[in-house]
Amino acid sequence: MLSHDAIQASVTQNHPGAPVARHTAMQLISPFAASQPHQVILYASNAEIYGQGERATALYQVEFGAVRVYRLLSDGRRQISAFHVAGEVFGFEADGHHHFFAEAICSSAIRIYRQPLGADVARGILPIALKALIRAQEHLLVIGRQNAAERVAAFLLDQHERQEGLPQVELAMSRTDIGDYLGLTIETVSRVFSKFRKKGYIRLQGVRSVELIKPEALRALCV
Repeated sequence: MLSHDAIQASVTQNHPGAPVARHTAMQLISPFAASQPHQVILYASNAEIYGQGERATALYQVEFGAVRVYRLLSDGRRQISAFHVAGEVFGFEADGHHHFFAEAICSSAIRIYRQPLGADVARGILPIALKALIRAQEHLLVIGRQNAAERVAAFLLDQHERQEGLPQVELAMSRTDIGDYLGLTIETVSRVFSKFRKKGYIRLQGVRSVELIKPEALRALCV
């Protein structure tokens, strides 16, 4: 049985007309494994998708919305290791158990592919998993070597790339989420955003929308 914040709609190859999440403002993405039976589940903002320590029995793909993957540290702080946006696959584990929590950042629809996966699907997973590994390695370099301005610049450019290079970057995540992802305080994140705005690098269109005016200046910070 689903909790009050999740609405389930079964979708399989044999039932292409089965109901999916109704969200007329979003364009539905193509499933990464169309031949594999799967479900689409709607999650409310901050709803848990899976928890640390739970058995890993599925792979997940963001239909629309965004997901944060994080771990709680021994002192109670939260470290976000990844954000996932529409089309991206997550939930890869090596030992059959989840080592992080996954939550919907905003109202999100998630495709869930239960294991075991078909042979054709399994073959297609490797490049997806390698891409996720490369992104994780790049993130480690950002938080391990760069100062606050460089980290925020790298974050904005990453979101810009993942949103097809559009100058208007929509940020589903809060400043607190960004800080927990970059290893910065919310105050530092806000100061860097203000600094970039004053320098003419970005234009803030509300709290969750950023227009990249001079992306080349942001790239120069990351060299």
